[in-house]
Amino acid sequence: MSVLEAAHENDIDLEGACEASLACSTCHVIVMDTEYYNKLEEPTDEENDMLDLAFGLTETSRLGCQVIARPELDGVRLAIPSASRNFAVDGFVPKPH
Repeated sequence: MSVLEAAHENDIDLEGACEASLACSTCHVIVMDTEYYNKLEEPTDEENDMLDLAFGLTETSRLGCQVIARPELDGVRLAIPSASRNFAVDGFVPKPH
C-alpha cells in the first residue's frame, strides 16, 4: 500500500489528482527524518520530473503514490506541504501551440 492510499483510507487530506499515474505532484510529502528517507528506494526519473513541479520541494521530498509502506518504514514521520500545485483546478489554462 502506498502512502497516498493509506492517507485516503484514513481520511488524511492528501490530494492525488492523477490517481497515482505519475502525472502530477499533488501527493507530495516530505520525509521528516533522513534515516527513513535513506531506506526508500531511489525515485525514478518520472517521479523526479513530477517533484520538480511540487510546491515546497525539499531534499527529502517524495510523491506519496510512490512510497510503499514496508516494515522497515514503521515510525516514519511525513509532512504534507501547506499547498500543492494542481494545474487542473488552480485555473491553469494551457495555450495552444
